[in-house]
Amino acid sequence: MVERDQAATNPLERGTKAAAWYALDLAAGDTTEIRLRFSDTPDATSSGNGERFTVIFDSRIREADEFYAQVLPPTRSTDEARNVARQALAGLLWSKQFYHHVVREWLHGDPGQPPPPPERRRGRNADWGHVYNDDVLSVPDKWEYPWYASWDLAFQSVALALVDPDFAKDQLVLLLREWYMHPNGQLPAYEWNLGDVNPPVHAWAAWRVYKIEQKRRGVGDRVFLERVFQKLLLNFTWWVNRADAEGLNVFQGGFLGLDNIGVFDRSQPLPAGLRLEQSDATGWMAMYSLNMLAIAVELARHESAYQDVASKFWEHFVYIAHAMAGATTPGSDGHHLWDEEDGLFYDVLAFRDGRRMPLKIRSIVGLLPLLAVETVEPMMLTMLPAFSRRLDWFIARRPDLTANVACMQTPGAGGRRLMAVANRQRLERVLNVMLDEREFLSPYGIRSLSRIHADRPYTLSVNGTSHEVVYEPAESRSPAFGGNSNWRGPVWFPLNYLIIEALQRFHHYYGNDFRVECPTGSGHWLTLWEVAAELSRRLTHLFLRRPDGTRPASGASERYQRDPHWRDLILFHEYFHGDTGVGLGASHQTGWTALVAKLLQQTG
Repeated sequence: MVERDQAATNPLERGTKAAAWYALDLAAGDTTEIRLRFSDTPDATSSGNGERFTVIFDSRIREADEFYAQVLPPTRSTDEARNVARQALAGLLWSKQFYHHVVREWLHGDPGQPPPPPERRRGRNADWGHVYNDDVLSVPDKWEYPWYASWDLAFQSVALALVDPDFAKDQLVLLLREWYMHPNGQLPAYEWNLGDVNPPVHAWAAWRVYKIEQKRRGVGDRVFLERVFQKLLLNFTWWVNRADAEGLNVFQGGFLGLDNIGVFDRSQPLPAGLRLEQSDATGWMAMYSLNMLAIAVELARHESAYQDVASKFWEHFVYIAHAMAGATTPGSDGHHLWDEEDGLFYDVLAFRDGRRMPLKIRSIVGLLPLLAVETVEPMMLTMLPAFSRRLDWFIARRPDLTANVACMQTPGAGGRRLMAVANRQRLERVLNVMLDEREFLSPYGIRSLSRIHADRPYTLSVNGTSHEVVYEPAESRSPAFGGNSNWRGPVWFPLNYLIIEALQRFHHYYGNDFRVECPTGSGHWLTLWEVAAELSRRLTHLFLRRPDGTRPASGASERYQRDPHWRDLILFHEYFHGDTGVGLGASHQTGWTALVAKLLQQTG
């Protein structure tokens, strides 16, 4: 029926689309229930099928409850926590979508239609003609962001591994296939600019998915791990060859997903004669090296040849860590990414004449080097003698490179060895800033910009143009990157998740003897494991009900806070107000925020 015209339907009663239409007369306050079942079997829709309908429906609910009871054991989680986690995971499963994008056809235009403008063949995506996307993908949000984004998908895969590890692995493999990955080794970012540079978190995601499945099923998928490792070697080489302008292991990744985090639009070239040496890009590469090292060590347990490549990534990490934490570049005036006075990492503005100036913006950029941390069990060093010998040789002969980094020399808790950009003293200093509620620590996680910039904006004048960064806990007023995103104050879930994991790894090495004040100035001294648990608590409480029955993320919405039909329905936003926790940005199901399910699974 079309506009009540029954003759408008296909008289052959065949086709691919259909709609049901019911005319109901209901008095005010009445309710009714319509039960539908799609079937080509006549008895499936017979009048006596109501009881069978109830049995089937109840059975499916029971099966779902039994499945999620394994993912979220009732002994470890409350009904409220399970409700939040299940909705986060359900949103991810719902956000699977068929995605079709063939760049070559887009460049040439549709047959029979006017040809596209010639600028298209010289504009964005013009050098990605090999891309042929024709797959079911996990997208951030089927309503607002119905396309894949490479670093979003990495976080989504980690959460998906809780309920569908096979699909999670397939997603990570897919982005590395030759019809996605550029021949030069770069991963595609997203449809409007495949060549944009997202943080290299793919190796981290592959390693985490492997470990999650190993814990669930008792055995890890080594074939999957080897497949992604071989392709990630190409991507790692692309990063090294592209983003290290002077061969000094200090990287200039560009955009890196943090939209308007600094004074410059990092997706655009800087003013003439300037180069931005990025603390986050260099930190990401140090983390990437350690992720690849961890994978290589795991593969070397069964294939000795991987010990050599594990040694390669260990040495690469040391060079990067030295550049971040202890190097002064030749010909410079002594500036590098670590600022001893402030106890924080900063981006550095490099001038054509060799001068370097730290951009003292207290942002999450200065915290990201903490993500570069890994521990190695003593058993592994025994099992991998070639790798162990190379470590000892390198440490003994290159003390100049390991002086200011955690270089794996001293055994810690359980005899473990530590590899990290930040040594103990620098870790303490960074955490002193990060855990200060006047700076980064929000009631709901770590802010992307220190609150100190609310009263003390950072300003910089370049070539007569003034640039300013000010703390903005909600939507941004900056026109950078179109003003449609904000890393100048809000809490972003995925980076908070990585910080929590990093603190847990530091704890594996330092143990219970290492304590920091949290919050700074409170007199409460916690182990790093307890700090990670506290951050997890703050993040999960974005969605959990407070004593008054409200949820911080739902803000002032009376419908989602009070209406009995809506108050238990959770929206997983793109990011969150840095002071109040109110959900901001895309509101339906931003995939990476579904990591809350993993936090709740760990902590209950």
